[in-house]
Amino acid sequence: MMLKLSAYIAAAATRPLPPAVIARARLHIVDTFAAMISGSRLLPGEKAIAYAKTLGGKPVAGIIGTRMVTTPQNAALANGMFGHADETDDTHPPSLTHPGTSVVPAALAIGEQNRLSGKAVMRAIVLGYDICSRMLLTLKPMPYLRSGHHAAATGQVFGAAAAAGTLLRLNPRKVRWMLSYAGQQTAGLYTMFRDPEHIEKAYAMGGMPAHNGTQAALMVTHGWTGVEDIFSGERDFFFTFAPEDVDRDEMVRGLGTDYEIMRAGIKRWPVGGPIQGPMHVLRDLIVEHGIKAADVEKVIARMPDKELEIVNNRASPDISVQHLLAVMLVDGNVSFKSAHSFRRMQDAKVLAVRQRIEAVGDASLTDVQRRWRCVMEVRLKDGRVLNHQTMAAKGSSENPLTPAEETEKALDLIVPILGKKRSTALLHTLWHFDRIPDVRALRKLYTA
Repeated sequence: MMLKLSAYIAAAATRPLPPAVIARARLHIVDTFAAMISGSRLLPGEKAIAYAKTLGGKPVAGIIGTRMVTTPQNAALANGMFGHADETDDTHPPSLTHPGTSVVPAALAIGEQNRLSGKAVMRAIVLGYDICSRMLLTLKPMPYLRSGHHAAATGQVFGAAAAAGTLLRLNPRKVRWMLSYAGQQTAGLYTMFRDPEHIEKAYAMGGMPAHNGTQAALMVTHGWTGVEDIFSGERDFFFTFAPEDVDRDEMVRGLGTDYEIMRAGIKRWPVGGPIQGPMHVLRDLIVEHGIKAADVEKVIARMPDKELEIVNNRASPDISVQHLLAVMLVDGNVSFKSAHSFRRMQDAKVLAVRQRIEAVGDASLTDVQRRWRCVMEVRLKDGRVLNHQTMAAKGSSENPLTPAEETEKALDLIVPILGKKRSTALLHTLWHFDRIPDVRALRKLYTA
């Protein structure tokens, strides 16, 4: 398995991708850039910028949304924190990971350093999604998460390392050393969900794995050697992190034919992934029936039970399902601004509506693909009862955003930072990412 995996990673930057995978990769690259640019102006982004200013180093990779140029590791750290500064970034529901927020910064940092083409960087990004996701699918993501580890941080460090390593043209043996150093940096605790200001969460789910994965690849390019069989042998990686026996071959099964980016999701609303289903259903009911908060006596949102654990009455507004459903009823929709407002969590109108909302964990809605599902009942004060459901909310892999829908989402996030003209030019270039001769040319477009 290690030989097959390392050989695949080593050659991935030169391996052509199927047209459908290229089209899906473009969607995720646009979405991740929008999340990073938007996140650069949020509190975690501000903290990342202030910290990066103290680090120095050879200026070869840009920090998005700023004029700062720094080392690949530092750029990956800052851009990764930007990407998950809120809940606008993409996700891979089956593995409980957020690949884009770590894989894209790592690949972009090495691409800028070495002046690589968009085609090579895109191939590295697709590889990163594969390795990130397969790591958690092998570990079994939900038991891993419930043991206190955080799935995203673990998968994303390997995804970022793979993306950086293939662009650095590491040979298979060096790839195996790189994976060993990525394994030594495996980290991330479930406690991050208790972070109300999203700074630690942005670090653990974006910046840390992006930085550490990039660092693992760069250390090997500078002559660091290591263990060649981290995934097998005495007390290996899976022995340490998986409480039960695992099928190690799951890391490579279907590699090169089954692309995990095709099972990734893009959030239609700027809120936590598990909330996409309830948002989708309630918005449909509001549009179809014209209901308002004053009309509603009770909302019962049934959602996958293991998903509810993640978003049940959280202190951060953008990952609290009850709060966000209340905001949607009061406002008629949820915007980026309203989803991130701590003030709205104390709004008397929102609090009054929130008392009428019940979120119920339903095991029958839980599946291994983690499709964004919800079955909702809305009881109105006039006696009517409305029922609606989705088994794959908008933005899920089975119901993906269109390029037009993604453009609308991206413009909403980046125009306040870059302005309309530059935002439009950047998106036009990103939609043709695989045709860019030198990704360093993006700097003049993503710099505010």
